[in-house]
Amino acid sequence: MPRPIQAIIDLPALRHNLAACRAAAIGRKVWAVIKANAYGHGIENAVGAFAAADGLALLDLAEAERARAAGWTRPILLLEGIFAAADLAIVEAFGLTVVVHNDEQLAWLAAARPAQPIDVYLKLNTGMNRLGFIGNEASAARERLHGLPHVRIVSLMTHFANADRADPEAGPASVAEQLRRFEEWTRGWPGERCLANSSALFLQPSAAGDAVRPGIALYGGTPLSGTPAARYGLRAGMHLRAELIAVRDVGVGDVLGYGARWAAREPTRVGVVACGYADGYPRVAPDGTPVAVDGKRVSLVGRVSMDMITVDLSQVPTARVGSQVELWGDVVPIDEVAERAGTVGYELMCALAPRVPQRVID
Repeated sequence: MPRPIQAIIDLPALRHNLAACRAAAIGRKVWAVIKANAYGHGIENAVGAFAAADGLALLDLAEAERARAAGWTRPILLLEGIFAAADLAIVEAFGLTVVVHNDEQLAWLAAARPAQPIDVYLKLNTGMNRLGFIGNEASAARERLHGLPHVRIVSLMTHFANADRADPEAGPASVAEQLRRFEEWTRGWPGERCLANSSALFLQPSAAGDAVRPGIALYGGTPLSGTPAARYGLRAGMHLRAELIAVRDVGVGDVLGYGARWAAREPTRVGVVACGYADGYPRVAPDGTPVAVDGKRVSLVGRVSMDMITVDLSQVPTARVGSQVELWGDVVPIDEVAERAGTVGYELMCALAPRVPQRVID
């Protein structure tokens, strides 16, 4: 028998989440972000689930090729643009749209001689300070692109540093300040604007524009830390499930696992789950992190090991070897596990290990 663990990829949930993002977008175009193998859900699965999106957004040329091979015929946006001049041949072959955020990319485009015009998104750095042009640099980049007959500026874009705050603080990287800079630098410029990621889409109505690019919300992750995704009408797209492979009783003072982190204060029934950090479960998850056994929430106890975790079964007296366990999904939201582990749901989705079998529900 195979080891009793699998990830369920729920395509109806992904379709539902896209519809929720579409409703929040209120008429704006929707780019479905499917970078990092669709946040661990699979490029091919995402192509099917997000068929109603206006376009797909990703980073990797190989993933763009996979999306085209899976039947996607609409636009594909390369969120970090090209990484070398040679990439433009692939851009042309697959009809990709590229973000332009530095002078090197401008030079590569200027030297290119494609048979068809290349569509570009010009990225402005309004406060995130990772990628993009600032102020007069942006004006110069725009003029240079306009002077290239084989390039079409489709849209202007930026990225927010603090859109995931319910009440953003003032400051150089606040949403309000980034919007002010964007509007000042682009005043009078024609073309579309693409501003909102998942958090800005649901939390920042001032971040308008013509197109949005949700990522984590499409997969059922919350746009606001500490608030359940369900509050925004989102459903879990990934369910990590396993089984109990052992059940044992421990006495007062008995310890569990490496480092003897947890010690029983009273006689306790403990279950061993076929899931560990080699499967993508966070090793840093503390005691008390929620796990569901036979649909009931229990607590992780003891340090996560490579292939196993241990849970307190006091609240599930009928649990036995073979009982069903949910590490994250409907009963235990992935964001809750991530918050306990000091990270975000994105990381857990993307960290799902290749050794975990996947089953797709369509």
